[in-house]
Amino acid sequence: MFTSLPGFREFYPAERALQNHIFDLWRRTARRFGFQEWDAPVLEPLELFTEKSGEEIVRQLFNFEDKGGRKVTLRPEMTPSLARLVAARAGSLRRPIKWFAIGENFRYEKQQKGRLRSFYQFNADILGEAGPAADAEIIALCIESLRAFGFDVEDFRVRLSDRTLWFLFLESLGIPESAAVPVLAVVDKLERTSSAELEEMMADALVGTNCVAIEILPKVKNFVELNSLPALEQFFSGEDTKILARLGEWKTLLDLLKAMNLESFISIDLTIVRGLAYYTGFVFEAFERTGDGRALAGGGRYDALVKKLGGSDMPATGFGMGDVTLKNLLEDKSLLPVYSDAPDFYAIVLDPACRTVALTDVSLLRRAGIRTEYSFKDGKFGKLIQAAEQAGARYVLVYGPDEVANGVVKIRDTQERREITIPSRELVARLQAVLEGGLAAAES
Repeated sequence: MFTSLPGFREFYPAERALQNHIFDLWRRTARRFGFQEWDAPVLEPLELFTEKSGEEIVRQLFNFEDKGGRKVTLRPEMTPSLARLVAARAGSLRRPIKWFAIGENFRYEKQQKGRLRSFYQFNADILGEAGPAADAEIIALCIESLRAFGFDVEDFRVRLSDRTLWFLFLESLGIPESAAVPVLAVVDKLERTSSAELEEMMADALVGTNCVAIEILPKVKNFVELNSLPALEQFFSGEDTKILARLGEWKTLLDLLKAMNLESFISIDLTIVRGLAYYTGFVFEAFERTGDGRALAGGGRYDALVKKLGGSDMPATGFGMGDVTLKNLLEDKSLLPVYSDAPDFYAIVLDPACRTVALTDVSLLRRAGIRTEYSFKDGKFGKLIQAAEQAGARYVLVYGPDEVANGVVKIRDTQERREITIPSRELVARLQAVLEGGLAAAES
């Protein structure tokens, strides 16, 4: 018997219904914020991702050479595709560009809890707006997207940091720009690496500079202890105008989030630097506050990426939220709904002569937006009622010789074991009333 490949999932109807529930809440939240949906091919040129992240990313990709001799890959993320699309039509797009996507991505990496080789991700991005207002909007959407599932302030927090401030701080320590990204790669591992390993990694990051790891590492650790704007302002008091101006943007961002009543979800955490090198400004990650402390979403500014991929110079910020970790947390919190993927009505046909009338009514109901199934075979009443119940239908439409002859339809409530009879000519209106208020609402 064939089975699915490691790290890939099948979705039976009930599981797909739950997946669609997640997608629906993502879509509805994004559209409330005025974001428009986009999509791109699952198969992309390999160069699109190596240009952004370097050749080292290839080991994480499902890449191959196609029949045309092109080096291609299943996309591992959506952001490079977004940058390509925007770059192609930058002159004609109204700014700011507020787009979202829900797409399947693929990464060839070791499977673990919350991480598979195939996953869906919700991405939301704002391009063409350089100020903190766009950062605030993106962070607000991230928060509200999680709140839409029933999570609240006791369930998660957004840990906010700033790569621009990090670059300015490292510059003040005498660390050249060429070493800043390697140093931030060390910072990204502060919470999960021993002191000895950190010192070795920092020494490697500072190779070719005049800085010494044993001196730099304590200063970095002191910096990440700062967890409020007043603490940052005090730490940088008397510093140059670039740092003071950046702290002014911090104040603007925090004030905007406070105006949206979201300040209780925000904590300043300078250990968050996001591993990808293309991030340039404010960065953030949403983390579960209890249990495993899982990362639920993450993002930030990537002002140089569109230009790097061949487009115009365009500021950008965005975030991604994966379905695997989110669904695990929803299950842990008992926040996933129980879906009954059942018809609204199930028509049973007691006699072959009644089938034409039944199918005419079934088609009429379906065109009216009422989900309706019917028995493919004629049969005895009890067996057909059982088939309707197995399909999950609460209401059964009965078509027998007497009903057809009298121009009526009998409706049976399988839960209350009660029946009413309605005129066929009023079928759609009466059944809509049933869906709203039960059999009593449809009685004359």
